[in-house]
Amino acid sequence: MRYAGKVGTGFDARELLRLMEIMVPLEQPEATVKAPRAEVRGAHWLKPKLVAEIAYTEMTNEGTLRHPSYLGLRADKKPEAVVLETEARVAEITAPATSTVKISNRERIIDPDSGITKGQLADHYAAVAAIMLPWVGSRPISLVRCPQGRAKKCFFQKHDAGSFGDTVHHVAISEKDGHEEPYLYLDTADGLMTCVQMGTIEFHGWGSRIGDVEKADRLVFDLDPDEGLDFEAVRRAAFHFRDILQSIGLETFPMVTGGKGIHVIAPLVPKAEWPEVKSFAHRLAQAVAQSDPANFTAALPKAQRKGRIFVDYLRNQRGATAVMPYSVRARSGAPVAAPISWKEMETIDSPAHWHVGDAAELVKRASSKALSSWGRADQVLPDL
Repeated sequence: MRYAGKVGTGFDARELLRLMEIMVPLEQPEATVKAPRAEVRGAHWLKPKLVAEIAYTEMTNEGTLRHPSYLGLRADKKPEAVVLETEARVAEITAPATSTVKISNRERIIDPDSGITKGQLADHYAAVAAIMLPWVGSRPISLVRCPQGRAKKCFFQKHDAGSFGDTVHHVAISEKDGHEEPYLYLDTADGLMTCVQMGTIEFHGWGSRIGDVEKADRLVFDLDPDEGLDFEAVRRAAFHFRDILQSIGLETFPMVTGGKGIHVIAPLVPKAEWPEVKSFAHRLAQAVAQSDPANFTAALPKAQRKGRIFVDYLRNQRGATAVMPYSVRARSGAPVAAPISWKEMETIDSPAHWHVGDAAELVKRASSKALSSWGRADQVLPDL
């Protein structure tokens, strides 16, 4: 980062002193980026640790800004979330995502019940990368890794010291005690496939993006049935939640999880922070459980869930994750979490309807009229 140039309207001496206090410890003698010599004469260079908002008229072919004006630091943005904006043709934007990652041990069995191999798992993710990345990309993620297949040891992983290479990135997120940990995120097909090469079966994501991890971009109500309840009960519960959320102004979208339940998802403009989001989800779950205690519970102890559907509102808190659309599950038959329409919810037979091997159908479905706008709605958290 170079600090030089004009500043925006309202920039005063006190602000300048505050900036100097922040920037001086970050000063370094060598240039941070390559730039034309005439543009950097007299510049001071900083370690690239800050995010600033800059107004400018255009960018030159050499990558410098014309008439830049400093507007302020953006403490709400992570440096890792800043990317260079480039023009792209529509055909290039919608082209299938491709990967150069080589998958080893393709014949290794990852699901002994169905005989599905690591190669078939990789082929699934390669096929769905373009429709999966809009949901999993640029979001802190946790991986379910089963290097020897799901029948052997599997484990969650959310941090990394660099073993995944350059295509899987890190974003520093503060923990409860104040120290920062490097959380994983990805934004390309190569990143996705690197995780698969490293034994990943499942992808779970935060309810926020790396640009501002403190503000949720979705609500997720995970409707988890007790053992013995049939899928009809889950279906009725999903419609019940759709109607409740619709009555308070939230459009929702269902997703079969590839497990036992359904996720009812309400996308949000990222404005509300986690304490408000968690409180909203908790109060709504409690209200539903109190109004229909025979069918719903928001209680955490499993002993209190007998014969009922647990409304898992805890997906809606800082650091919590939910399975991502088009992720395979580390379960018998290698089922896939998949978006569906509310019309399909009326007749779908199971939350594990799709499996590895159905990628072509899933890709075709994603561009259908029923799903082309799935998961997209400009809405904010209402009062409850």
